[in-house]
Amino acid sequence: MVAPFYQGLGETGYIKGQNLAIEHRDAEFHYDRLPALAADLVGRKVDVIVANGTPHALAAKSAISTIPIVFMNVSNPVGSGLVANLARPGGNATGFSILAVTLYPKRLELLSELVPHARVIALLVNPSSPTTESTINVVREAAGTKGLQLLVLKAASESEIDAAFTTLVQLQAGALIIGSDRFFGSRVEQLAALASHHAVAAIGEVRRFATAGGLVSYGAVTTDVLHQVGIYTGRILKGEKPADLPVQQPTKFEVVINLETAKTLGLTVPQSLLTLADKLIE
Repeated sequence: MVAPFYQGLGETGYIKGQNLAIEHRDAEFHYDRLPALAADLVGRKVDVIVANGTPHALAAKSAISTIPIVFMNVSNPVGSGLVANLARPGGNATGFSILAVTLYPKRLELLSELVPHARVIALLVNPSSPTTESTINVVREAAGTKGLQLLVLKAASESEIDAAFTTLVQLQAGALIIGSDRFFGSRVEQLAALASHHAVAAIGEVRRFATAGGLVSYGAVTTDVLHQVGIYTGRILKGEKPADLPVQQPTKFEVVINLETAKTLGLTVPQSLLTLADKLIE
């Protein structure tokens, strides 16, 4: 995933190991560790902090108001307090919003077209995520307009993901929406394997979910976002201020459908979706 980021940096003249050093820090989804990690980077007097996720960006923002911050995978930069507004962020942070919450109605629509007989739809969310409540509200409203019942499942660990699928099957949910969360993004193979094992029609955010055996994915093209994050980081290293760089939103989205999985589940993919899909896996 870092290759497009390094490419963007390279286009602005920065090459890792030549004129650029990069310090990596990973909280391994234990968000309580983030303040200490951010403070450590501040203590090292880094020139810019790249934060992947809302909790990470907020931790960096709380730790320092002068070091520039470039964030990505942030659902609501204004609502979370990272920036004053999207056009002119106004502080020491800017970056890329992923529109995660606003894409859920489209995911529900795609899933409904693939599994038209499903009347109960499950939603898997991470209770540790700051966007969980807004995610549930948006999906519940979208499900209500379609006359569908929503079952909310929560998981913040590998074992809880296993348990969530067991509950899903017991309650006879007809399909599953996997929440947009970095933890779930790190467990793509597990999620796809469980969906296959339990014969669950599921939609995820990233292409890797569909290529790993999940039914369908819909979301922003992450490689494009990472590339742009690299360019923004390079521009800031050259002297531009985050306050003057507008928060960007993804412009490229893709639908990936796994036709082999659809066949295994006994689903017929409508011609309209075959035409719409950016990639079909056979």
